[in-house]
Amino acid sequence: MPQLVTAYFTSKPDPSDPTQRVAFGTSGHRGTSLKNSFNENHILATTQAICDHRRETGLTGPLFVGIDTHALAEPALVSAVEVFAANGVDIMIDERGGYTPTPVISHAILSYNKGRTSGLADGVVISPSHNPPEDGGYKYNPPHGGPADTDVTARVEKAANAYMEADMKGVVRVSYERARKAPSTHLHDYVSPYVADLGNAVDMALIKSSGVKIGIDPLGGAAVNYWAPLIERYGIDATIVNDAVDPTFRFMTADWDGKIRMDCSSPFAMASLIAMRDRFDVAFANDTDADRHGIVTRTGGLMNPNHFLAAAIAYLFEHRPQWGSEAAIGKTIVSSSIIDRVAGKLKRKLVETPVGFKWFVEGLGTGAFGFAGEESAGASFLKRDGSVWTTDKDGMVMGLLAAEILGRTGRDPSQLFATLTAELGVPYYERIDVPATPKQKSALKALGPEQLDMRQLAGEPVSAIRTRAPGNDQSFGGIKVESEAGWFAARPSGTEDVYKIYAESFRDRNHLKAIQQDAQRAIAKAF
Repeated sequence: MPQLVTAYFTSKPDPSDPTQRVAFGTSGHRGTSLKNSFNENHILATTQAICDHRRETGLTGPLFVGIDTHALAEPALVSAVEVFAANGVDIMIDERGGYTPTPVISHAILSYNKGRTSGLADGVVISPSHNPPEDGGYKYNPPHGGPADTDVTARVEKAANAYMEADMKGVVRVSYERARKAPSTHLHDYVSPYVADLGNAVDMALIKSSGVKIGIDPLGGAAVNYWAPLIERYGIDATIVNDAVDPTFRFMTADWDGKIRMDCSSPFAMASLIAMRDRFDVAFANDTDADRHGIVTRTGGLMNPNHFLAAAIAYLFEHRPQWGSEAAIGKTIVSSSIIDRVAGKLKRKLVETPVGFKWFVEGLGTGAFGFAGEESAGASFLKRDGSVWTTDKDGMVMGLLAAEILGRTGRDPSQLFATLTAELGVPYYERIDVPATPKQKSALKALGPEQLDMRQLAGEPVSAIRTRAPGNDQSFGGIKVESEAGWFAARPSGTEDVYKIYAESFRDRNHLKAIQQDAQRAIAKAF
């Protein structure tokens, strides 16, 4: 950890090296100081670029700033505060010097902007999500409260890299001591407003009266100081099984490849909470910035993220009578087709988008989406009265929803999902990584139906080949092939020399394997 933090301040990235430039992926800029991909210059330059963007777009309201518990979060906060103060930006930082989850920043932005047409607020979250302890991350949320779209991130990224290429000329900053005392730097209570409003999103009174016994593991992340006030306020029967904060995350069980990740959808990373399943009626964990959820039930253990999304959708649209009849379901193109079948059963519109929560922001903000979720265990939904809750993923509210489901129906989410599959079919879903060179990854991104030329998939006629999401006709950076009983989608990884194959069968595991094999053969042939 000392080497990591020292490298953050002393190592200077080379902007001519693509791996050392500012690069906004699906959720901000991520990297590590040990590889010169997340250093002081990255944060100074990106913060100045955000200040420039605010001036250019006339944003004059406060900027809400949150950090998680990664070791590089605190140093990056120092750098950001120095630049924001020098630019006269009103910033709101946690009054206790603590950590702030991504959904809490979204909630704060939306709460401030409600009813306003000018002086709008925005925010940044300093977090690399569930990534390993040596990583840092920096993401920007505009006034709509959700992840910035590619137009905004492209402008910020371009400006930040230009500052680095110019040896930081044009970046203004003041000392941290002066920045903390600046009249534009404000201490803010993030915990109370979020916790107080939670009862409007989830039926906390029902959870209390039903006596559901809940286990909560923050996985050492930013939600750690939110659960005790929440448990006290609502009087629910919940136990925080681990409240440790340690930037090495040494209490974590290793992930599938031996690395430490706070990935609450991984059975390897969640081994400790899974081992406690018999102690609770339902248990859940969140990743480090608390925008993802992992649900553990007594009857089924750790739920596959797609399975819980399907169960949550089925429950919510049955038990939220104040949601509009037009409220749709948002899902990413690589999420399970069980969600399509649930939407059909509910007679609700389904909107299928490319990967990335940014595609759901507008719909959640207007109430056009009742629920929106990703296959990677990120989702959010409207308040009980049909108004907006968050426009970013909220792992905390999803965990509490699992308790509400059990409290109201007497069935935990695993049992609810089993009821759905008995009627709609059992999905066999898996994502695998296949080695690929940068050249092959570029070729896959440009691959079209003609080059792939697939007529059959695992013995069935191909019904559709897509390169654009049907919900909004946007390119999803890959290709998807569908048949009656299964499908696969292939997308190049943005950070590793692999491409990802998402595949699903509604027959059995052998059919799933056949789909995966056909997919790899067809893509290899197209290369």
